[in-house]
Amino acid sequence: MFFRFLGIILLTINVFEHSEINLKMQNFTFHNPTKLIFGKGTIGEIGPKLRGASFKKVFMIAGGGSIQKTGVYQQVVASLKRAGIEWSEAWGVRPNPVLSKVREMIQMAKVAGVDAILAVGGGSVIDSAKSVACGYFLNDVWAAYEKHEPVIRALPVYAILTLSATGTEMNGFAVITHEAEKKKWNIYGPALYPRVSIVDPDVQRNLPWSQTVNGTLDALAHIQEFYFMGGDSETTLALDESLCRSMIQVTDKLKRDPKDYGARANLAWAATLALNGISGAGQSSGDWATHGIEHALSAINPDIAHGAGLGVIFPAWITYCQNVNPAIFKRWSKNIWRSSTVAGGVRALKAKIKAWGSPTTLTELGICREQFPEIAANVIQYGMTGNLKKLSQRDIQKILMLAA
Repeated sequence: MFFRFLGIILLTINVFEHSEINLKMQNFTFHNPTKLIFGKGTIGEIGPKLRGASFKKVFMIAGGGSIQKTGVYQQVVASLKRAGIEWSEAWGVRPNPVLSKVREMIQMAKVAGVDAILAVGGGSVIDSAKSVACGYFLNDVWAAYEKHEPVIRALPVYAILTLSATGTEMNGFAVITHEAEKKKWNIYGPALYPRVSIVDPDVQRNLPWSQTVNGTLDALAHIQEFYFMGGDSETTLALDESLCRSMIQVTDKLKRDPKDYGARANLAWAATLALNGISGAGQSSGDWATHGIEHALSAINPDIAHGAGLGVIFPAWITYCQNVNPAIFKRWSKNIWRSSTVAGGVRALKAKIKAWGSPTTLTELGICREQFPEIAANVIQYGMTGNLKKLSQRDIQKILMLAA
């Protein structure tokens, strides 16, 4: 089950006391092995960190070339040279990264004979790097995504994050798409946690506005997947509410001034906290059905940004599932959106998404109703159908209708 065992949160699941979801605070062990280096001017630390770990040759993975325009690439190369680190490069990772590219890069890494992987980019680049890192030792990397081969061993992964959204810089998950089979699936393994991740918010100041918004929507969704499970983990629930309010506030600030470093830094740190284990501590796993539905959307249409898809699906899911655990949905409406009703909270959420210029309907994403059965079947096949409410294929189609 997707995100069932978060690795950094090992949960003991209690039995529901009532038919309504009302869990006690769960036992957990928190451990996150990633060293995060955060702040302005920190990219130059990558060379010394690699040298200090006795690595001599790394395989650098990047996207379409934006890091050359922003100067990130030049900073990385200068740091590697000063540290005496050799490297080879692979470019062309796209948003919603695909299996064919991962397989190509695995072969390149083997030919190059590298001893570590360096991802320089956003979540898609880091997820691809993790896939290459474990695929280096697997017979077939997709077999791990199909859960036929366990992820036990991987080349060490180092990451320089240029777009805060997925939280992959500080967790052990990766997601890629098998384009031929239209499957957007995930893997998890302790070996996939980056050894070191560097987050310099200053390099994100020139991001296109849509990418900033998509990052916020992705991070908000990560928090809400845990939050809506409810329970009496008051510390975690209050932290999650604070993170949500903070992200909304600083995203509004960035809309007014994209170069506001303070707002950019706060958004970047909140996005990391959204899925590094903190936001789900003491919760009974998370729901993750909205992620399952969105994965099916972008597997069918890879041009759909993950955050944008989540921004369309989550309000519909809230509307559909609110009566399963009404207390937590009412709390969300009151404490985040200052609304006395869930419907009012949903309206406020959608109004905010619209004000940020992101889609609020499936029609805007280019998804038509004739595709709903295929999307629902894809979610069922993946098994990512929720933990608060286990969704049937019919449930999923009803949520899609609400999002249409």
